[in-house]
Amino acid sequence: MSSKWQHICILFSISGVFTACSVSKFIPEGRYLLDDVKVVSDNKDVKPSDVSGYIRQNPNSRWFSLMKVPLYVYAFSGTDTTKWINRFIQKIGDEPVIYDAYYAERSRTDMERALRNMGYMQAYIELNEEIRKKKLKLTYRLHAGAPYRIGSWKYDIRDEGVREELADYESHLMQDSMMFNVNILDAERQQMTNHLQNRGFYRFNKEYITCTADTVRGTHIVDLTYHVAPYDARSGRMHERFRIGKVNVLTDYDLAEAARERDLSHFDSLHYKDLNIYTRRHSFLRPEVLSQNITIEPGRFYSEARLQETQSMLGRLHAIKYSDIRFVENHNDSTLLDCYVLLSRNKPNSFSAELEGTNSAGDLGAAASLSYQNRNLFNGSELFTFKVRGAYEAVTGLQGYSNGNYVEYGVEASINFPRFLFPFISPDVRRRIQATSEIALQYNSQERPEFGRRAASMTWGYRWSYNHKWRHSIDVVDLNYVYMPWISTTFREEYLDNINNQNSILKYNYENLLIMKMGYGFTYRSEGGESRATLGNAYSVRFNVESAGNLLYGFSHLLKAQRNDSHQYTVMNIAYAQYLKTDVDFTKSFLIDHRNSIVFHVGLGVAYPYGNSRILPFEKRYFSGGANSVRGWLVRRLGPGKFAGNDRNIDFINQSGDIKLDVNLEYRTKLFWKLNGAFFIDAGNIWTIHDYEEQPGGAFRFNSFYKEIAVAYGLGLRFDFDYFILRFDGGMKAINPAYESGKDRYPLIRPDFGRDFAFHFAVGYPF
Repeated sequence: MSSKWQHICILFSISGVFTACSVSKFIPEGRYLLDDVKVVSDNKDVKPSDVSGYIRQNPNSRWFSLMKVPLYVYAFSGTDTTKWINRFIQKIGDEPVIYDAYYAERSRTDMERALRNMGYMQAYIELNEEIRKKKLKLTYRLHAGAPYRIGSWKYDIRDEGVREELADYESHLMQDSMMFNVNILDAERQQMTNHLQNRGFYRFNKEYITCTADTVRGTHIVDLTYHVAPYDARSGRMHERFRIGKVNVLTDYDLAEAARERDLSHFDSLHYKDLNIYTRRHSFLRPEVLSQNITIEPGRFYSEARLQETQSMLGRLHAIKYSDIRFVENHNDSTLLDCYVLLSRNKPNSFSAELEGTNSAGDLGAAASLSYQNRNLFNGSELFTFKVRGAYEAVTGLQGYSNGNYVEYGVEASINFPRFLFPFISPDVRRRIQATSEIALQYNSQERPEFGRRAASMTWGYRWSYNHKWRHSIDVVDLNYVYMPWISTTFREEYLDNINNQNSILKYNYENLLIMKMGYGFTYRSEGGESRATLGNAYSVRFNVESAGNLLYGFSHLLKAQRNDSHQYTVMNIAYAQYLKTDVDFTKSFLIDHRNSIVFHVGLGVAYPYGNSRILPFEKRYFSGGANSVRGWLVRRLGPGKFAGNDRNIDFINQSGDIKLDVNLEYRTKLFWKLNGAFFIDAGNIWTIHDYEEQPGGAFRFNSFYKEIAVAYGLGLRFDFDYFILRFDGGMKAINPAYESGKDRYPLIRPDFGRDFAFHFAVGYPF
């Protein structure tokens, strides 16, 4: 083993020397390759990441922060760019970064300015250059000094109207003795401006507010004074406060008529509540829909917040292609602003078709679907979707079955309403939460050699958000009915009724079943700030909970209904499922630099069958392995617990559970062109809550579950095409809980590619 590693080290050394020699031909005489850039701070409160974003020249990128592979690729090209092979290699590689003292000095001054804006008014930065042959290492040494702090602040406002309006302004960002920070001072100016713009000051902007800072001699205390300009620079008058006059809505608006938006004589008109609606024909949106989505009201003071709210709400309507909102001063009253809401109609109907080919373990098939969408079903921007799908697959290798093909067809229809369809909700709440309501119906029919299956579902739910961070969903009713019209004699005798192979989990999932559930979920995504450092530390939390069968069980118990032979309550002779299921996911990213990041993910799910169910429905059970789980195992090939599977024909049923744990750590790096790379470590497994004979070793135990956590590692390639990502991951088993000890339990020590490797293809990131 040691000999092998010695050869590898020698190989890397030789390649490094060769590469260094190859790169030198692209470095002009008297110039240097920028090999490394460091930022060092002498103050623990000032982190290098606070200012590293101001560096204008960085060295060539490294794969996984280790090797400059793109530079090495470039070095293999020749200097003659007339040859296509040289141009091609240089295109996929990374051109050597030649050190430029001008960019270094600009970076130094920008970082000094940033430090002083942070309150370190005496900060300065040293540049240290370390040269070895044709390479240069650059170090920025930060000397921050003592920070300056705010002593007091006051306002200088000569405009009486502005002064009165700011008298109740209490949303100060500044606090006593806080650090002097120019960014916070600027944010305070913007917040004051927003306060005034939301209270009628239409023409007011941030530039009318300036701030002077006075330092107390011999101290690090700063006294601030905010000055508000006494007049509007454009009009030369005192700052005017405007109210909304008329609110005119122009539907079927044409950009070619932009200059004539105030000439409404060629439009048909309709007055609804506070809106004047003008259209060439009949309005493509009902008046009440326009009223619900336009929060600008006559008589109110002009509000920038209501303008943004209206634009956002109109942008959510599928029936509108684009919208524009303009304000014009009223000629009869200079304190009024007439509002013009300009709407352009979207195409109401669209059709789409999809074709796909399938390959399931060598069985070839094809599928096709046809979809229709109406974006304005009831003239309220309702989105109606209707879809039909059919699939066929030639199934081979099955013995004892009369039919050897798989046929599937399905139909689904849904209506999405861009509002909350629920009583007792005030109009203000409806506007604020930006909700959608959805009703969906689905039907699916499957004909396999083993069985026939019919599934029907109905969903009624809501989706809403308060801002870009929080998203909520409620499924008021989610009804699913599964009907098995026939099961082949061969399948029933070999698996369902075989005395030597009794499998309660398998049998349960081939019976007629009714699932009536309710659910709630939310997602939180931190947006971070404008700096890369803040953005790189973004995180997200996802939570879902659903409950099924409780209402039906309560009625059954109250009415003293009869139970079936399996001691279950039924509805029309169909047993219904009863369970509680909860899922929590947490993802956090750490940005190392603009090309490298680390992403951590942990996911936990628990589902508990009770009451009318001892076993979870198959669709609600967890599985492990696959492209988004522990990637050293193929999908549905891990667990539960230390269960290793014993019958590949039905292990897709047996290798499922009630509890799931996933812990993932992934190092992501940008390689070149559209290609990104990743190194990952995955851990996790699934477990059952109850002991099942079909899954020996699969039950969760607090004193032993940690011994049953599987571990995998691997490499991935991702093609980032902006709109979607193609992902290829290769995982290797490191710890296999199916074995108690030895080399089989720890394949990390003695890996076997044929035994321990799993390849995955997916679209999008795993988390």
